[in-house]
Amino acid sequence: MDSVLARSPVPRYVQIADLFRQRIARGGWCAGTRVPSNEELMREFDVSRITIRQAVDVLARDGLLEARQGSGTFVTGEVRDDRWLRVETSLTDLAEVYRDTKPELLNLAEATAAPSLRAEDGKPAPGYFFMKRVHSHQGRPYCLISIYLDERVFRKHPDRFRTETVIPILSKLRNPVIAKARQTLTIGTAGLEAARHLGIASNAPVAEVRRVFNAADGTVIYLGEVTYRGDFIHLEMDLKP
Repeated sequence: MDSVLARSPVPRYVQIADLFRQRIARGGWCAGTRVPSNEELMREFDVSRITIRQAVDVLARDGLLEARQGSGTFVTGEVRDDRWLRVETSLTDLAEVYRDTKPELLNLAEATAAPSLRAEDGKPAPGYFFMKRVHSHQGRPYCLISIYLDERVFRKHPDRFRTETVIPILSKLRNPVIAKARQTLTIGTAGLEAARHLGIASNAPVAEVRRVFNAADGTVIYLGEVTYRGDFIHLEMDLKP
């Protein structure tokens, strides 16, 4: 274990504290129970007593552990489950997620700009309206999104597109109708811009989602490039037999 911890520039007590947090979150260490002794943890992680104490102190400050003189260390809290955000696998369900959550929007930039389209995406529209925004839930930012919208579509409802989430509006359009929609999800780490706007470390895990919507003639009417905080994401998929 020590060799694994040593590979990271993150202090070892911070890494061990995170492992402790995961055990609490996953039910391995339940509220009210006594955790293994410092000696047992020292042997497990092959670190010093002070490193274990520092890791315990981190979680004690978060209200998750309590060291009791002469009795040991006990779990006193539960890790908050923030994985409320579902990344749906159908356009209808995805639109409903945005309708239900009603995220708070912070528009960062607007411009006329062309997206970087791939050959398989479809054919480009004559022009695109670009928006970059942050979505928040209960005051906590959870995603940074870059939106490229067919300018002809944007001009149909400019005020709504600027002040509401885009996908529910698009899903209700009848001209043009979304004939094809697909998304890819990649696990990565936050860059500087995403880290700054989402309030996370620059190397924190994130989910990067790229969505492309096409009209019946193959025109790309929407491209969305989204970076989600990794600790907010919940993904369920039906597996076809």
